[in-house]
Order: sequence, then structure tokens, then C-alpha cells
Amino acid sequence: MATSLTTSYVGEYKDKMIASALLSGKTLDNGGLTVYPNVAYKEVIKKIALGNDLMVGASCDYTDAGTVTISERVLEVKEFQINKTECKTTFSQDWTSAQMGYSVPNYVLPKSYADFISQQYIAKIAANVESMIWAGAAGANAFDGFTTTWAANASSLAGGAVVTGTTVTAANVVDEIGKVVDNVSANNSSLLDKEDLHIYVSNHIYQMYVRSLGGFGAAGLGANGFDGKGNNQNLGDALLFDGIKIFRAPGMPTNDMAAAQKSNLFFGCGIEGDLSDIKLIDTGDTLGDMNVRFVARFKAGIQTGLLEEVTYYT
Repeated sequence: MATSLTTSYVGEYKDKMIASALLSGKTLDNGGLTVYPNVAYKEVIKKIALGNDLMVGASCDYTDAGTVTISERVLEVKEFQINKTECKTTFSQDWTSAQMGYSVPNYVLPKSYADFISQQYIAKIAANVESMIWAGAAGANAFDGFTTTWAANASSLAGGAVVTGTTVTAANVVDEIGKVVDNVSANNSSLLDKEDLHIYVSNHIYQMYVRSLGGFGAAGLGANGFDGKGNNQNLGDALLFDGIKIFRAPGMPTNDMAAAQKSNLFFGCGIEGDLSDIKLIDTGDTLGDMNVRFVARFKAGIQTGLLEEVTYYT
């Protein structure tokens, strides 16, 4: 499809371009998942469960006791691409035309635009992958996200069901996150002391929790909130709840959250660098046209290791 260009071409170009905001890919950037690179198509993840009957009272004899159950989950990746063609003559009557050169057959795409749009394509890939990781749906242009698969397998989750949620506000966010922790405690309290246990929350829930820490929530925080600073504070990304790390996952649906170990959530890909690699191919020399192709190709997919160790709130 053609690129739409609106230009006044009056005055002086300051070599500055802006773009609309995109969802950030914090889940992968901040190490929220266990990454499996070099997946050609499917990767088998072995699950090993040790029974509680392994340790028994001692005797003089060797007595085989206890159970070890080995099963598997399959991590499957799908292939995706960005193919976008830009016609160089689109920019011949724009502010950036001087960057193209003056020989029409040897026009080049303006460097300022090429650099900027390449970064935007990379950011778009990150945003789309972030959304698919958490809320993706089956289809040619997506894969099942975590929340999709958890909802479909609710009876296998911790407690045998999803935790029923509501619209989260600054007034109720402490109670609602508390429901997640309580579910973990009731069904597998051994997870509570695991270093990589996270409470994954949406952008909305994260902001409501920060606001509540500013003193506008319940739970006796007071008018000035955490550290007596109200909401004039920078709490960064190192928030805790009941000693458990809060992980901001922008791709998660607005009122959803989950408790899980990072080591139990897997993201599969081909080569990790493929997700940030954009090729610019000028086809003028080979096809005799005035086009530049932007090409990106990559693989991606997710899988949960042990569903019974995931608490999902929605």
C-alpha cells in the first residue's frame, strides 16, 4: 500500500520527526519471561513433578519409594513478517528532498526518514509481540497469548479456576492484588519464597497501585501515602506487594493480572535479534524502479510450563 504524505514544504526543515505512541515491549525488555531462542518450529519442555512420598523413615534395607512424574508441554512458534514498500519519488517534493540527491535515476530514500521509520517498524514489532504475548488470539497473524490459554484451561490453574476480578481502582487495588496472593498461598504456598515469583499486572493496575501508594487508596496509607510524598514520587519499576515483585506487563488486558514464576513462562523465537532487525532493500538497480523495501521476518510463540502453578485474575 502507498505511503500517504502530507506536506506544506514551506520554511525550514529542522530534521525532526515524531510518531504516535506505541505500546512498549517491557515484558521481554525487562526479562519478564524465560526466553527459548533457536526454536525451528516446536520445542518440547519437559515437566518433572516429584511426589511428597519420596522421603520415608530409614531402615536397614533399600526400599524404593516415591513417585516421579514426567510430562511435557510443547512450545510452538509462528513466523511473522513486515513487508513495506516506499516509493522514493514520494519525497521528491518534501522537506527532505535535498537528502535524496539530484540525479533522478540515483535517488536515495531520505536518510532522516529511513532511520526514523526503521525504528518505528521495530517499535511496532515490539508492541505487537507484547500484545500477543499476553492477549494474543489464534490465527495467521497472531498466536495464543498467556491470558487466552489460561482462560481456556481454567480448571488446570491454581485453585482449579480463574480468580474473579472487577474493575480495579486506586481504592480497591490492594484488596484485588491481595486476592491473587491469597490464591497462591491457599493452593501452593511453596511458591511464595521463590525468587522469580512475580505478580504480572497491566498498565492500568500498575498505575492504580502507584496511586494508592500515594495515599488515595484504602488500607490505612494516609493522606500522604508511601514515604510521606503523596503521588509526587518516583517508585520506579521495583514495586513489591507482600514482598512479591510487581512486574508491569503492558500487553496484559486492562483489569487482568497473574502470579507465576518467570521460570514457568516461556517465550520462543528463532534468533533473538530478528525481532529488532529491519532490512532496507533498494530495488532500483535490480528492478529499475524507484522503490525501497523494508523487510523484517521473525518467529515468536509462548507456553506455560506448569498451569497448576499459575494464578490468573480476570
